[in-house]
Amino acid sequence: MNYFNQSLSEIHEKLVNKEITAEDLTKQTLANIAEVDKDINAFINVDEEGALQRAKAIDEAGIDADNLLSGMPIALKDNLVTKGFKTTAASKMLENFKPIYNATVVEKLANLNAISVGKTNMDEFAMGGSTENSAFKITHNPWDTNKVPGGSSGGSAAAVAAGEVLAALGSDTGGSIRQPVSFNGVVGMKPTYGRVSRWGLIAFGSSLDQIGPITRNVADNATLLNAIAGHDDHDMTSSNKDVPDFSANLNAGVKGMKIGIPSEFMAAGLDDDVKQTVLDAAETYRKLGATVEEVSLPHTEYGVAAYYIISSSEASSNLQRFDGIRYGYRAEDAKNLEELYVKSRSQGFGDEVKRRIMLGTFSLSAGFYDAYFKKAAQVRTLMINDFTNVFKDYDLILAPTAPTPAYGIGEDISDPMTMYMNDVLTLPVNLAGLPGMSIPAGFSNGLPVGVQLIGKPFDETTIYQAGNAFEQATDFHKQTPKMGGNN
Repeated sequence: MNYFNQSLSEIHEKLVNKEITAEDLTKQTLANIAEVDKDINAFINVDEEGALQRAKAIDEAGIDADNLLSGMPIALKDNLVTKGFKTTAASKMLENFKPIYNATVVEKLANLNAISVGKTNMDEFAMGGSTENSAFKITHNPWDTNKVPGGSSGGSAAAVAAGEVLAALGSDTGGSIRQPVSFNGVVGMKPTYGRVSRWGLIAFGSSLDQIGPITRNVADNATLLNAIAGHDDHDMTSSNKDVPDFSANLNAGVKGMKIGIPSEFMAAGLDDDVKQTVLDAAETYRKLGATVEEVSLPHTEYGVAAYYIISSSEASSNLQRFDGIRYGYRAEDAKNLEELYVKSRSQGFGDEVKRRIMLGTFSLSAGFYDAYFKKAAQVRTLMINDFTNVFKDYDLILAPTAPTPAYGIGEDISDPMTMYMNDVLTLPVNLAGLPGMSIPAGFSNGLPVGVQLIGKPFDETTIYQAGNAFEQATDFHKQTPKMGGNN
């Protein structure tokens, strides 16, 4: 099964018409992974036995003609807990951890008879933007295996881009879905904060994290968000708002829409090809009948500082549960309780995780809380107000997803500040709790470039509508990497 020229609906039709079975499809998916992943390293663990068992059971029960995900193989980022199957968050700390329950999104997909084929690589505890911070392997970009796939959902994005799977789930704390899909030439949605339950997502920044879908096209992405969205009693931050059918207005077009491009997002530091890609996308939208104008988000320049203080503070709090006692990695040679804590964490966590725990603990400490954490929270409010003011007059914001195309493996990993600045265009969306989607919009020296569409709270529908209109007017989403592709 060649996933490069197939959509969920096309494969679903073959399943319903019995041209293929769920077992055939799963075997083909596992074969794709076996063939391609030795060069990509997108997966940490593949659940071959479990996936085939589920596929056989689905075939016996029969494919549900009204459910596009019935019998469909999907990959999961390895910070989504899966009952009885290893969930590591790409950390030595959880190397052998087998959860006793499923994350809500995993359960929802299982109830729709989607088939989890395995867990994808990521930056450890989702901290990083290149998938080089994994304790187990470095994932490679399918378009150029010397380049990073982005992060932290680099494994999920690379697996879809390389044609190993048709769809995957990732998580986005400061751009961790949108940046890697931009680097890989696929589609990724970070939903509104609260739209999707975080129950069973191994927490990084609790006020920022959101789970979202990664697919080859916009329609498939909307289908997957339909499946995972909604209120969850387990998660008090999940929203009670009704979930619309995100696929309903896909073909409504953008005529009459007002789209803003923030001048601060197009400023110094933006790669020339990336800037031109955004300007070209703006022109496409104008031709489709939208009004595109420059707008201002004046507090953008403070975003990186505010984000890294808030996210690291929340990480410091969330990661204190990994103590070497209840579960996870435990140091062997500790002589007392304090030594057990120190050695287990020193040996179990990687450098980037330690760096953020230290930054967060410092920001929350007595004497520094007001100067750092409180100030960052105030800046966050100013950034939310910036977006609110723009959305009084505009339906959507169009912006670059990342300042550059994918960069070389090993190029930035030793420079934390450069790595942090790579998030400058995505993290404002998380700080404001807004929905944002990156779609393929161009190329730079053979590497994909994405643009992001940012919407009003809980207005993913308009983002999908505009994303689909752009997709119908262009063919960037049809381009595939040379390895294993048909281009």
